[in-house]
Amino acid sequence: MLSLTRTSSRQREILEVVFRHGWDYMRGLLTGSKTDKPQLPPPTVLRNILVELGPVYVKLGQLLSTRPDLLPQEYVESLTDLQANVPPVEWSEVEVLIRQQLKVPLEEAFAYIEPQAVAAGSIAQTHRATLKNGQEVAIKVQRPGIETVVAQDISLVKALAELASRTDFGQDYDVVALADEFATALEAELDFTQEASYTDRLRRNLSTSRWFDPTKLVVPMIYWDLTSEKLMVMEWLDGVPILLGTLPPMRDDKDISTQRSEITTLLFRAFFQQIYIEGFFHADPHPGNIFYLHDGRLALLDCGMMGTLDPRTQQILTEMLLAIVDLDAQRCAQLTLQLSEAGQPISLVRLENDYDRMLRKYYSLNLSQINFSQVFYEILQVSRNNKIRLPSNMGLYAKTLANLEGVARTFDPEVNLLDEIKPLMNDLFQRQLLGANPLQTFLRTALDIKSLSLQSPRQLELLLDRVTSETLKWNLTIRELDPLRRSVDDSANRLSFSILVGSLIMGAAIISSNAQTSQLSILSTILFGVASFLGLWLIISILRSGRLR
Repeated sequence: MLSLTRTSSRQREILEVVFRHGWDYMRGLLTGSKTDKPQLPPPTVLRNILVELGPVYVKLGQLLSTRPDLLPQEYVESLTDLQANVPPVEWSEVEVLIRQQLKVPLEEAFAYIEPQAVAAGSIAQTHRATLKNGQEVAIKVQRPGIETVVAQDISLVKALAELASRTDFGQDYDVVALADEFATALEAELDFTQEASYTDRLRRNLSTSRWFDPTKLVVPMIYWDLTSEKLMVMEWLDGVPILLGTLPPMRDDKDISTQRSEITTLLFRAFFQQIYIEGFFHADPHPGNIFYLHDGRLALLDCGMMGTLDPRTQQILTEMLLAIVDLDAQRCAQLTLQLSEAGQPISLVRLENDYDRMLRKYYSLNLSQINFSQVFYEILQVSRNNKIRLPSNMGLYAKTLANLEGVARTFDPEVNLLDEIKPLMNDLFQRQLLGANPLQTFLRTALDIKSLSLQSPRQLELLLDRVTSETLKWNLTIRELDPLRRSVDDSANRLSFSILVGSLIMGAAIISSNAQTSQLSILSTILFGVASFLGLWLIISILRSGRLR
């Protein structure tokens, strides 16, 4: 148990930060006190605590921002753009690490590297450089010594999760699994080859499309011969964050509003293809990761956080969008249960009623006034209130939609998410019905029908043989039948017991009225005593069972 009596210097530092901000619940966890009911500090206070604790806890906050199924929306929004206040590492230290990671001397790979970092984060910092062939690149290099800090803080986070798992909240939301998920995500983020492979995969997926012009969208190219676990070299893209950029010179036949609308449509279609077609999507589309390039193209940067969806989940989420449009509480409840992890006792009626109350406030609104990512956040909140555990990728999906819609509405206030979805819906349903290759789907279905037609006569013959020979057996399982059977057995036993007690009393009365000897009187008294004892035991048993009425 983590306690004040034995703490490392890092643990004492965490205690000081927590005490200074007055977070009583975390103080109780750290000191081993009883803390059954979780009490989060206000969103701003939690954000400040995580920033003050350093890079690893900033990453923890960023991970929590992808779990709106666990945290209320105000916390998710507060943690979404969480950044560590860390200055860049001195160039002399960074140069040493770059030389260690390169397979060739630094001077043979680069003509020039800008010593001043253009960006600095909790895990890495970025420098602009020029290759020997004159190509401009971005060098993302890991902060020296960060892996030691990460390992130490991960062990502390896991220890806190073990303590929290003893509370009702910890058991309901499986905080140990959440801590393991955080550790896995953070350790993976320390391997830049994984981010590089994600970047390559996203660029390939967006290189072709039926929904938008791929030449207007770019994902940076990776230089694999210079990339390693702690160093990633990629194409340099000249541009600025989309909300800070200026549009290219306007064409005579287009005004600024039309241009913004086209850019917004490109952005939406690119992400809808990632989510609903590829099932592999950029999960952090905040304004700093969407650049507007000087040549008029859009660029998606920083592929460290990616989400994945299997075909079944893609189909359910597509139907969920339609259910939200129709404000169909019953369908939302059914789809939520399809998404939820198995084995959870859930009241469908209560879930439908909660969704109905939640959606009712949107009945009088025009579809253009509905913020769909907000509705989806509320759907996750209803699931949380009903203790429905959803897969973690639902949090990434909701966060991606929220960030995407937020950027789009800021860039183009006239945007309507439904208008962006409508032209794609027929294509989506056709793909889900027929697959990416309709001919292949048709041939596979034909083979299944052929197999069924060949097997059906034989199976029908076996069924008829069993019916005529009386060897057919039915295995039926009726839910909640066992408690009913036990209740009937208990009632039958008590009825038999009552008859026995009544018989003893009647027998004792008959013997007592006709007793001619002292032996019969004694027998009568014994029978009365036994009957009284058994009757009293039966009454106590009924009272203890709570079924007197």
